[in-house]
Amino acid sequence: MAATLPAADSSAAAAAPQRLTVDLAASEGPVMLGANGALYGLSDDGVPSDAALEPLKITSISQKPEGGAQHPNGDALTVSKSFFRNGGGEINVMMQDVYAKWPYEDLGIDDYLPKVDKIVKEVSADPNSDRFVYIPFNEPDAIWYKLNGPQAEYEVERDRFLRHWKTVYQRIRAIDPDARIAGPNETGYHPRLLRDFLTFAKRENVLPQIMTWHELSSGSLRDFQGHYDTYRALERELGIGPLKINIDEYANRRDLSVPGQLVQWVSMFERNKVYANQAYWDAAGNMDGNVVRSNIPNGGWWFFRWYAGLTGNTVKVTPPQANAIDTLQGLASLDTSRRQAQVLLGGSAGDSDVVVQNVSRSVFGRTVTATVAEAAWSGYEGQHATPRVLARTKVKVAADGTVTVPLRGLHKMSAYRIVLTPGGTGTPTAPAVPWSASYEAEDAAITGGQVYTQGTVSNANGYAASGTKDVGSLNQASSKVDFTVTVPETGTYDLAILYGNQSGTPATQKLSVDGGAPVTVTYPSTENWTYRAKKDVTVELSAGTHVLSLAKGNTEVTLDRIDLTRNTGTPSARYEATLADIGGRPSYDYTSSAGLGTGALVLRRGDKAVFDVYAPRDGYYTVVPRTSAAVTLALHGEKVAAAPGRPLRLYLVAGNNRLAVTAGHAAVRSLDVSGDGSTTGTLSYEAASATLAGGAKLVDSAYASAGSYIGWLGNSPSSTAEFTVNAPEPGRYLLVVQYAHNDRRDNGHAYNTDIMSRTADLTVGTGAPRKVTFKNTWSWDDYWTVGVPVDLEKGSNRVTFGNPSAWAPNIDRIELGRVLGRS
Repeated sequence: MAATLPAADSSAAAAAPQRLTVDLAASEGPVMLGANGALYGLSDDGVPSDAALEPLKITSISQKPEGGAQHPNGDALTVSKSFFRNGGGEINVMMQDVYAKWPYEDLGIDDYLPKVDKIVKEVSADPNSDRFVYIPFNEPDAIWYKLNGPQAEYEVERDRFLRHWKTVYQRIRAIDPDARIAGPNETGYHPRLLRDFLTFAKRENVLPQIMTWHELSSGSLRDFQGHYDTYRALERELGIGPLKINIDEYANRRDLSVPGQLVQWVSMFERNKVYANQAYWDAAGNMDGNVVRSNIPNGGWWFFRWYAGLTGNTVKVTPPQANAIDTLQGLASLDTSRRQAQVLLGGSAGDSDVVVQNVSRSVFGRTVTATVAEAAWSGYEGQHATPRVLARTKVKVAADGTVTVPLRGLHKMSAYRIVLTPGGTGTPTAPAVPWSASYEAEDAAITGGQVYTQGTVSNANGYAASGTKDVGSLNQASSKVDFTVTVPETGTYDLAILYGNQSGTPATQKLSVDGGAPVTVTYPSTENWTYRAKKDVTVELSAGTHVLSLAKGNTEVTLDRIDLTRNTGTPSARYEATLADIGGRPSYDYTSSAGLGTGALVLRRGDKAVFDVYAPRDGYYTVVPRTSAAVTLALHGEKVAAAPGRPLRLYLVAGNNRLAVTAGHAAVRSLDVSGDGSTTGTLSYEAASATLAGGAKLVDSAYASAGSYIGWLGNSPSSTAEFTVNAPEPGRYLLVVQYAHNDRRDNGHAYNTDIMSRTADLTVGTGAPRKVTFKNTWSWDDYWTVGVPVDLEKGSNRVTFGNPSAWAPNIDRIELGRVLGRS
């Protein structure tokens, strides 16, 4: 089988394929999903959204204590509501984040102890107190204690730290006798302290229940296995444990959001069955760079969604090089009950042969369907559609029980998923993979700009950039970047531009083809000029070579790369039922490998399949259930009867949508979704149509959709904005609010951007107010959307926004669409 992947550079393609081996007979134990956590991954209840959070099956997060001064949001008890309702595991409480300064102000242990008391009393009173873990000290080797110095100094500081550890440990247990406590939580793996710490803690009966340290070096990809092995040996020597391990900060800026980097970290943590949380280098609330806005997947999100989809046991994976930085790595699982094997891999460009050994005939039969998909890097703030299936082929299992999947033209920043399912009768349909090519900005013709190097191994905390370079300082009147491209046929092409914009307003460039009349490309704001986002536009090109020029517009934009992809019509995706999340005990039927090749999921009463469906924008899409009998679809709280193969017109919000399918008895092969977000049949109301009270004002703005927005809303019970909505029929609607705000609190951190969310109380008719959270939009002039399910009566409905105690976001417009639209 050959995966038809986009061509890599010629030097990589010319090299002999690397070999990654998966042994399905060598179990490593149940899939743990320990490495999907995040430090400050949640900022508020609703940021990230439930639909973005639930599919990831997060096992642990780390957050600050309630009311902690270190950051303006991310309080553990506050975010626990959304975390637990979306299936989250446990929350590490970073107790010293009660302090405002970084490094923490050292006011002495006597100042800290009353704070410890308050934190423990609040957490232990929570109904879910057993799901919290106390971390009393954060990076004590560098903060409050000097544990990295010469031996004499070390011993003095060590003894002081150990006394304080015992004091705080006992203080926590005095209030919460069942408390789970983690530590020592150093900046890295330091065996000198660990030996002394564990010896002391065992003797004094103050052992942590969870061992924590940080892996924040690019060298960690090389060194962690040695750290883990020596730590476990130390436990055995001292007669301790084995303790649960949580590497509660891992990865560098250059790794976050990048599927090909993340797979390297995750594979080594999952292999060793340790928990791990990604580091918090930038803004809270986006799962450390893997969720765009509040609800939109990027490439990193899709990788973690794949990781969350592993079931059964992980099995041994042998990469071309073990414990090496920036190399091809992978992890794999085998679920004999589902008769599925999955392999996630990435981290290297070029060609690879994935050799799967011991493919059992009793589980898979004589043939398997091998399905290959790619999750590409789309930037920290760049949307990523459902990963494209690159190959779907039926393969005979060799006499020695092996299946070889050749992958050609791998991209270094991408991750790939291979799924093996029993072959069955028939032939799977080969996917239609459109022509695509990428062009680096640093390789283009540059006028009035400068090439910068980003995110290398030696500068691991630089931001990721495609090819480790981008083009900035495009701030002259003559600044432009000319890309020479060659396309195979005449037609429409999708142009994806990886960019950065820190201007504080939407920025523009002028796009022209072969020197023709330019069109304006508008780029939403980003956190900074290296925090990459993605802008999608289309261009018409004739077959042959062209020059695409991006010239300076109203302000400065940084360019990283452009991707050209042949537009093949209305966007569409097919979601395989046998890879969906399940509830109940459905069965898996692989008697036929026709179509998608992955068989069918057989649902009976009490069973459920949940699909994660991507929408590029808010609006209506065509959803077709490929089923053997009638099913029921649940979306946004609405249940819709669906006949086999009959199209439904459903309203989806921008980003991820969770669609649940139930049935009395039906075989489900897929959900087929197409469309680009039609607004035909929706209700739309601009800011000027609202009735304002109590100081809320209509403010002129060139960036608002109709030239004005509702500002000065909230901060008083009387300050409200009321829309009168005329619904043509009663039922469940999606209310989409287009808003902006840029609330921040600068805590003086060199590397954290302390953005804040705003909330608004939404009231429909005479119903109870509902609090809706609106994430910071990076600037006051960039408008994002949040979708909220509401129930409307036929005819006139009052929809009111307010906030009696704080400012609400600026509101540009609202749109409403019936969940089940008219065909």
